[in-house]
Amino acid sequence: MKVYGDIISGNCYKVALTCALLGIEHEWIKMDLLKGEARTEAFLAKNPNGKTPTLELDDGRTLWESNAIINYLADGSKLMPIDAWQKAKIQQWQFFEQYSHEPYIAVARFINKYLGLPQDRKAEYESKQEGGHKALKVMEQQLKQTPFLVSDQFTTADISLYAYTHVAHEGGFDLSDYPAINEWIKRIKQQNQYIEMK
Repeated sequence: MKVYGDIISGNCYKVALTCALLGIEHEWIKMDLLKGEARTEAFLAKNPNGKTPTLELDDGRTLWESNAIINYLADGSKLMPIDAWQKAKIQQWQFFEQYSHEPYIAVARFINKYLGLPQDRKAEYESKQEGGHKALKVMEQQLKQTPFLVSDQFTTADISLYAYTHVAHEGGFDLSDYPAINEWIKRIKQQNQYIEMK
């Protein structure tokens, strides 16, 4: 099994963390998106969307979109409950991550960390702050009630939201006003076989 990605990308880190937590052996193929490595003909044959992470199984099948990958990898494990309601709650949080969280927190982080906050992107960077804090407040509200996003069980929903939340400060988001999120981050870091974003 191969994973194509860059671990300092939150979406790719989700996959690396899931593999580590579950002890899944894989070959990591480091990709540099800024150099166009995901736009080559060979890579586009694996993922026509030209993005990472991309999972390639030993039989040649490929899967893309980070949350689809981690749910596939976690199927049948402690990270993916059997109960249909809990599975739906996981997906609820993962859709929230992609549409209400990532477009603000991850994009602000990209502009600041990857691009060095250039002047021509500063207004866009600043425009992401309100939406990012709105998403963090939704998470804070839930995490005041339960230790993890789906009740008391650590699932792929937590991995999905953790990836960019724990580095939100790199996008200008001060987490000091979110005590429940900070405690949740500590709980995730205490999971067996946890790995840092490198």
